This record gives sequence, C-alpha cells and structure tokens, in this order.
Amino acid sequence: MLSWLAMKMMDPMMDDVLIKMLTEDYPDNPFVMTTIGQKLTPMAIVEAGIRAELGTELMRPIGSPVVLSPWEKILLSGKQLFQFPTQDLNQIDTKTMIGPNATKPLQLDIPIMITGMSYGGSLSLQMKMALAKGASMAGTSSNTGESAVTNEERDNAKYLIGQYHRGGWLNTQEQLERLDAIEVQFGQGAFGGAVESTAKANTIGEHLRMTWHLKEGEDGIISSRFPNVSTPQDVVNLIANLKDQYEVPIGIKIAGSDYIEQEMEVIAQTNADYIVIDGAEGGTAVAPPTLEDHMGLPTLHTLSRTVDWLVENNARNRFSLIAGGGLKTPGHFLKAIALGADAVYIGSIALMAALQSQMTIALPQAPAPQLALYIGKLNDKLDIDKAALHLANFLKSSVAEMKLAVQATGKNAIKELDRNDLVTVDRDLAEFLKIRYAASPRK
Repeated sequence: MLSWLAMKMMDPMMDDVLIKMLTEDYPDNPFVMTTIGQKLTPMAIVEAGIRAELGTELMRPIGSPVVLSPWEKILLSGKQLFQFPTQDLNQIDTKTMIGPNATKPLQLDIPIMITGMSYGGSLSLQMKMALAKGASMAGTSSNTGESAVTNEERDNAKYLIGQYHRGGWLNTQEQLERLDAIEVQFGQGAFGGAVESTAKANTIGEHLRMTWHLKEGEDGIISSRFPNVSTPQDVVNLIANLKDQYEVPIGIKIAGSDYIEQEMEVIAQTNADYIVIDGAEGGTAVAPPTLEDHMGLPTLHTLSRTVDWLVENNARNRFSLIAGGGLKTPGHFLKAIALGADAVYIGSIALMAALQSQMTIALPQAPAPQLALYIGKLNDKLDIDKAALHLANFLKSSVAEMKLAVQATGKNAIKELDRNDLVTVDRDLAEFLKIRYAASPRK
C-alpha cells in the first residue's frame, strides 16, 4: 500500500520533470546540468566550489586520480615446456637488502615497504603505530615521513626508516641514532618536487608540538630546500657527513620529473647507499590538486629512465633502488622489480588495507580517511591492533601471489626478475622500456 502511494505521489513529479526536459530550450532545461557535468567533470565543479568558498589553496588527501603509468599494458611471461616452472614454491626467496654496502645494511623479509607518511603532517599517531606494527608482522619497514621519531612508532617498528627532511624535526643526532636507515627527503611525487608547507599552530596538539620541539603558538614549517644546501656540492657534502656519522644505509628521495637524468648526475656524485624515486601518482595528505594532477613524471617512466641512466653510467650496483608512487597491486610490485627496482614503497593502498574492517565506523556519515588523518575527527576510534593485522595480511597475501608468479617464470627469487620476463601489447611501450613486443615472435 505504501509503495503504491509513493508511486502515485512521484508520478506527477516525474511527468513534470520529463516534460520540462523534453520541451524546454537548454537555458531553462534541468538537463543542462548533465552537459555541464560532462564538460567540466564533477571533480572540477566540486573543487571550483571549494575554491570559491575558501579563497586559499586546496589540500586533497590520498593523491591524484590522474594515473598515467600504463602498468596494465605490461605482462609477465611464464615458462612451461622449453623451460620449467620452479619446482618448489618454498624455494622462492622474497628477501631484499637495502644498502648492501653500508656497515649495517637493512635486510627485509619482503620487497614491499611502507612509504613516508608523517605523524602530524599526514597521519594520526594511532595510524602510525598501526602501520609500524603491521609492517613488523610482515617483516618489512615503516617510515617516519616528514616528522620525527616518536616512542610509540619506534616501539612498534621492527625496522624504522626516518626522513632527514626540510622541516628539521628529525635532523638531530638523538633522533637519527634511533633509525635503521636514514632517508634524505629532497622532494616527493605528489608535490612534483619540493615546496613550502606549513602546519598552523592551532592545528598542532600538545603531543605533536613536543615531538616537533615547537614552542607554544609556533607553526610547523617545511621549507622548499634545506638550509645551507644551495649547490650540488652541498648535496654531496650533506650525504657524506651523514655517512661519516652513521652506520645504517643513507638514502636520497626525490620526486620523478623530466629532469630525472640531471638529478641522477648529482646523486651519482654522492656516496649514498640507496635512492628513492617517487612518481607523480604518489599520495599525500596535504598537496594542492594543481601539484598532484599537473606536475611530475609518472612512476613507470621515472623508474625506467632512472634504471637506464644508472646502467648506462655503470652506477647500478652502487645504489639500492626503491620505487614508489601509486603502486597498488602485487602485479604492479612485480613489474616494478622486473624493471629494476630492488623494492617498492606503498602508501595509499596500505592505508586502505589497514582500514579494511573499520571503514564502517566512518561511512556513510564521514569519509574513511577521517579514521587515519591527524586532523581526522574519528582518528581516536581506530583499533590499532586490528588495523595492524589487516595491513600484515595484505602484505602477506601480496607476497604469496608474487611467489606464485615468480614460480611460473622459472625463477628462484623475486629479485631475479628482469626485463626479459616482461612483454607488452604496446609497441611504443616496448621500445621505451626495452622489453618484448607481444606481436613479434621470439627468436
């Protein structure tokens, strides 16, 4: 009965709407909103509204929806008769070593690492603890991001990489001595490089203010460059000073850009142990959409060009190479390693995995990131142990599938994959990546 009444009430309304849509000229036709949506896109309309309201730059969490790395056009090639698959799945080695030339190399059980996402600048302390604990359960590392080492994160992390960064909150001997690797952060993919960033004092809680060693009422400021680093030689000297003081691997992180070869020329002059290249599809909590969507170089292109430069300049064996930026599936991880990475960084997909069973706490009243962000209204609702377990399960599941793919290729270790194991259906991609084109028979 209620259904019948509802339909009777809606019928004249629908009639009026349809008559107006099918008879009125466009200026007074409600269907014009469909045209506007198709032309401008819902995202541009929404962001125009937010800009019109705020009058300041926007800060879009998670990263850009623009994905230009064509990972899906690349496939791994299995062997069956002329060569055989690896006989025993248990033989497949998943370990990777970051900075083998360092006094204390970082030995990980798996080649998937949690990327830099900062406490305060991006994530809540609870989520940082969950990421550290989940990574430890899977035998891999977590990363402080542009923040400082907290006791809470350090206690939950088996392996903790810390970012020596342009804010300076981790750049002291007391902080650096607590790390398993030191990553000098010159830029990141979601920003297309390095720009100024400010956390206003009124958004900084007591625990974070003490962690960052700020005075009451003082803003947290990240500069576009390090103080006293204004020439390539200054970069060389900075890395050399860190190498002289610390036995753990020292790395350099940069954003992918079309100047990647010129950036590599500077890095090659240093005695760093590892390089992190962060493609334009990388995520963050605070980058403006213009930087996320319109700057940088896609992760795939950044990785390939970096590896090519290192090989051509006889420098590949000098550095471990970590690739990050929008990588989200075991297939992506495998292809990045086959193209030359020693390991991959993941961020956004790690957060989604960690939040797996807890998103319902927020949805539909609030977006799921409210559980994870430092400024999130629901971050105190996060169950740390549950989030850690789900992250660990995601990592273990990913590695299990990666091992099966490696078995099919006839290899004995994930690190044995190379470009000979790849094929693409795109002729231009084959030429660029120097891999097989699927339409050409093997000789």
